[in-house]
Amino acid sequence: MPETTVTSQAKPGPIDRKATKETVSLFNNLLTLSKEHILFGHQHATEYGHGWSGEEGRSDVKSVTGSHPAVIGIDFSGLSGRPKEEIEKSKASLKKQIVDTYNRGGIITVAWHFSNLVTPQTGFYWKDSVSAPAVKNIIPGGSHHTQYKEILRTIADLANSVKGKDGKLAPMIFRPYHEFDGDWFWWGKSHCTKDEFISLWRFTVSYLRNELGVHNFLYAFSPDNKFNSEAEFLDRYPGDEWVDMVGMDNYGDFGRNGKYNLEAGIKKLKIVSDYAQKAGKLAAFTETGLESIADKDWWTASLLQSLKAEKMQLAYVLVWRNDAKSSTHYYAPYPDHPSVPDFMKFYQDPYTLFEADLPDMYHMK
Repeated sequence: MPETTVTSQAKPGPIDRKATKETVSLFNNLLTLSKEHILFGHQHATEYGHGWSGEEGRSDVKSVTGSHPAVIGIDFSGLSGRPKEEIEKSKASLKKQIVDTYNRGGIITVAWHFSNLVTPQTGFYWKDSVSAPAVKNIIPGGSHHTQYKEILRTIADLANSVKGKDGKLAPMIFRPYHEFDGDWFWWGKSHCTKDEFISLWRFTVSYLRNELGVHNFLYAFSPDNKFNSEAEFLDRYPGDEWVDMVGMDNYGDFGRNGKYNLEAGIKKLKIVSDYAQKAGKLAAFTETGLESIADKDWWTASLLQSLKAEKMQLAYVLVWRNDAKSSTHYYAPYPDHPSVPDFMKFYQDPYTLFEADLPDMYHMK
């Protein structure tokens, strides 16, 4: 496989030349807004929250601020590795989340906690001595390649069905194979070679786009926080012609287990932002958060301060989910949480945008 090429684009825009008008507009509007603002996102925000699930029009963030997050995170995990009826149910539920968000003018980003096709019993995590390496088996020529193509067809069927009330397909930021520089997922660094990972990425994009006619995806590349230089960040990068957005997941530098290294976190975000500007890409802080928000001033003292520390251009920052049943697994405040006053300062800061603050993201001025 040839070395990854990094080429500057004269005019930034989606890598899919047939991207829908709305997808092109989303790319351009995110790029423009990122020069002065950052959008706030929350995983599974409208599906469930702290102590509730499946209530129309609700999100914990909206209960606190009056507005949904600007970016809503969903997951394609339910589209494979289960009985057909369950997959159809997942598809219907995802479709509703996507279409409702698009109709409100919000933005959808998609993670993919994808179960190992070779050892399905192990799920998406790598389990030593049980999990089998899967990347080499699902890329072209692999034992499970045909099965992988079927799963991509399920994703394409969904992507090509999510029409808003304007009759247009809702664009999505698709972020497969995230945190690939760690070893906890089966697509992680220790479980496949660099060439295998790049081959998987390129095949996935080209099959969805060229064979299955998906033209409403922007593709996001996001390692965890294990890099300290641009070269390390780009270690498994498939090339500029295969990526629309570069990002990073980073809990470790932002207070996980009581450990803070904001300076390191800022430096890594700057690497991501600088590369995006050079290559004509979008950049984002694709996942972060502090579980249980144990530090009540985390929003302004850690997160906002870090986001503003350097002149960065980040389209959005997304915090992880609020579990419906767990009393401790949550990353956004809910009413009466001790961090609410600080979160309101974060919300009111002109730099941060929530759904109610967004211009029309799907049309160009």
